[in-house]
Amino acid sequence: MNNSHDPIRHLKYLRQSLAQDNESIGFFISAGCPLSVEMPADEWPIIPDVERLTAFVNEQLKANEKYIVLTNELVKAEKNTNNIEDILSFVRSLLLVSKGGKVRGLSESDLLSLERDICAEIVKKLNVDIPTKETSYHRLCKWIRSIDRKIAVELFTTNYDLLMEQTLEALEIPYFDGFVGARRSFFDLRAVEDALIPTHWSRLWKIHGSINWYQEEFEGQKKVYRSSEIKENASHLIYPSHLKYEESRKMPYLALIDQLNRFIRKKSSFLVLSGYSFNDGHLNDTIINALKANPTAMVLGLMFDRYEMESSPDAGDSVERYPEAYRLAKNQHNLNIWTFDKAIIGTNYGDWGGIRGQDDEDDEILEFVHREESATDEGIEYQVRLGDFAVFTSFLQRIIGTPAGGQNVK
Repeated sequence: MNNSHDPIRHLKYLRQSLAQDNESIGFFISAGCPLSVEMPADEWPIIPDVERLTAFVNEQLKANEKYIVLTNELVKAEKNTNNIEDILSFVRSLLLVSKGGKVRGLSESDLLSLERDICAEIVKKLNVDIPTKETSYHRLCKWIRSIDRKIAVELFTTNYDLLMEQTLEALEIPYFDGFVGARRSFFDLRAVEDALIPTHWSRLWKIHGSINWYQEEFEGQKKVYRSSEIKENASHLIYPSHLKYEESRKMPYLALIDQLNRFIRKKSSFLVLSGYSFNDGHLNDTIINALKANPTAMVLGLMFDRYEMESSPDAGDSVERYPEAYRLAKNQHNLNIWTFDKAIIGTNYGDWGGIRGQDDEDDEILEFVHREESATDEGIEYQVRLGDFAVFTSFLQRIIGTPAGGQNVK
């Protein structure tokens, strides 16, 4: 017997959870979210995905002799040369053992230069302005400022672009990202850990660094700081992996990972993941361990597209699109995963369906339940497409003004 999940019931639960003004609510914004920003066809996406970003960096550095050596060594080490995060992590792993000699034909100075060049090319591609028109980021931020909350909204992101900062500032929403000061903003660990910031300020935690974070030596010590401007020929703090090789770079990363852990451990916390594919084992461990320690917490992963995908164009068979997410959700009751056509809720896998009835209050919910003729003999297929960040933020905008009881203010 196949399980099914009533989409109206679960969308109502989501609406009610997001309407709470005295509970901990957070959003985890990851790599898939910038793809939702509408752009002219020749300019989309505003921020490329990992594959497109890697292709750009490889093209820009193809004449760099040291980069050629690096990519050859990546192949020998059976690493992925089409993933810039793997490339950057490989460079940093070599730096660990490069002092006093060469490793894989590259000296410490070669590796430092390569790291700087790679980060500089990433910054070129990611240093963009978000359109001033309505975007998914604008809809999220309008929802954030719609309620005077007793507990601040927390935004976690693995993206190192500035789209979220630009939108928050455009809508004049105060936020705190761990840095204080105006000219050379420095990371204030005490303010992060002791929550010393006003509750009406949202929190923005950039777990993998940012294109406007830098490391410089100041009075004999290496310091991390944030600038309001993007600087050239600087040591950008971009770290898409959890591999760090200097204590001065560890501190923001470890503090922000701990902040994610601390958030999920709060009583009745609710965290929505968008654009995250569960390919970062360290982040997965942080989320799952915190969920195990706090049964009252809930993490909802909104996944783009259908539960399965074709294994290859000619094979004719299907494979799971997000196998690690599914594996974790089937074993952890307070991690729910929603794809367009199926969901894992309370460890139970099933299709969207089994609608038990509706009332007049469900009209706005029904806008987000799609009915499609099934290609099989099963008849109607129901879909919930909140895994598309544009659709999810439209849902947020639709429920602005909804009190904790779940009904709109008329």
